[in-house]
Order: sequence, then C-alpha cells, then structure tokens
Amino acid sequence: MKSLPILLFCLLPVCLPAQTSAAEEQAVTEVITTLFSSMLAGDSAAVAPLFHPAARLQTASYNKAGESILEDGNISAWMHGIATSPAGTLDERLTSMKIALDVPLATVWTDYRFFFKGQFHHCGTNAFQLVKTAAGWRIHQVTDTRRQDNCPPSKPEVVHAFLDNWHHAAAVANADAFYGAMAADAIYLGTDASERWLRDELRAWAQFAFDRESAWAFTAYDRHLYFSQDENYVWWEEKLTTQMGPCRGSGVAHFEDGHWRIKHYNLALLVPNDKMDSVKALIGGK
Repeated sequence: MKSLPILLFCLLPVCLPAQTSAAEEQAVTEVITTLFSSMLAGDSAAVAPLFHPAARLQTASYNKAGESILEDGNISAWMHGIATSPAGTLDERLTSMKIALDVPLATVWTDYRFFFKGQFHHCGTNAFQLVKTAAGWRIHQVTDTRRQDNCPPSKPEVVHAFLDNWHHAAAVANADAFYGAMAADAIYLGTDASERWLRDELRAWAQFAFDRESAWAFTAYDRHLYFSQDENYVWWEEKLTTQMGPCRGSGVAHFEDGHWRIKHYNLALLVPNDKMDSVKALIGGK
C-alpha cells in the first residue's frame, strides 16, 4: 500500500511543529493561578476573561450504585457564585501542578484542597484543557473530581512535617534519618565561623554527638515557608529553642526523586540588642 502524505493526517489547516517553551508554560501557569486567586477574591470579572466562549465544566464522580458518571456544570451559575461570595470564602489551594504543551493546546493537571469560609471542605483533581487564541491562553474545558476522604496533605503541611522529623532525628540520634533528609551536596552552617560543612563532612565531625542518646535537641517554632513558582524549591526561616539558647535557622530544600532534600541550612544564635555590647566584648568585637 502506498504511503499517504503525512499532511493528510493533520487535523488543522496548517500542520505546525510541536512547540514547548518556558514562556508558554509560564503564560499557562498565570492563567491557572489567576483563576484561583481571583476566585478567592470573589472577583468574577477577573475570572470570566480566562475562559473560552465554548468552555464547559464537568465533574467525574460515582452514583449511589457505584457507577462512574460525568455531570455537566453551569459556568454562568458558577460565575454568579463567585461574584456573590465575600473575599476569602472560596479558597481552592493547589498541591501540585503538571503542564503538558503542544501549542496551541495545553493540558494542566492539578491536585487541590478546597476550603469554604476557612474550613476544609473537600479535595480532588482538576484536569484543565487550554487553547491559545489571539487574545492569549484560554480555558476551554475543566473536568474535576471531588471527595472528602483520602485527601493528601497540602505541600506546606508535608514540608513542616519533613522539617520537624529532621529535627527529631537529631534529638533521638538517628543519623541515617537526619543525613538522609539532606542532599549529598548539602551545606550546613553552624554558629561558629569555622562551621561550614558539606553533608558528609558534618556526619564525620558530628559522629560523637550521634553516638549519644541525643545528638542535639532543637524545637522549631514560628516557621515561615516560601515556595518557588514551580513548587520544587522551598526556603524557610524558623526560630529554635536549643541548649545554646534561642536560635534562628534558615534553609533551602529541593524536591527531587519524589522526596524533599535539604540543600542548605544556616544556624544562628539570636542576640538581643541590649546584650550586643556584652557579646562583642566576649568575642573581641569593636
């Protein structure tokens, strides 16, 4: 059989090569993040232009018989709900975002947790389809799932638990867990000017501490997390109660191979301003 020209298989008037770029991905990301920030603000006027005129909403779920069903939503009614909700009422928090591009088509898969008036309501997944128009990227299809059980923790909750477990590993002298939470090229800065170690250097130096029942016991509080736009990096600051007195820690972690790994940590003593002259005298400062 003679091969048909490849253009016969093209569904568009003109076959265009697949395009993927950081700029296009950023533009798609902005549409999704604007959608949810505007929904939180109760700003339906900012939400409406994000949708294609032919857009539709659907929810995939199960009926009482356990059969899968697909229900259509009403965009006009949904927009009215946003417009009549006070700011802060509708809070959909994304816990992940995956983007696939073949311009002018984009697919965005997001896991989410939905809070109503500050209270957790349900979780699920959004499957977005977007098309690039002359006016920019527009949402033309949203299919979601919704459930109230088996909901994964939010990314901040996961990071808080990860860091708390890291500190706990030192408190119970679990070296494998403590150093396993750090990347191979991680840097740890101690309170002394000479204390700058790569992970394995710190492990060798601090072996004496992990030979005890407790290497050191730091209790973190007042922690603040800051995520990169792709949520693969987080940096944080935290206050610590330690055997040395009040300290502050700050660090950077990277999500790699399905796990968070600490890349950098800086430990510093907190010195009250009214004690600074005394401290300067002790360390030879002027």
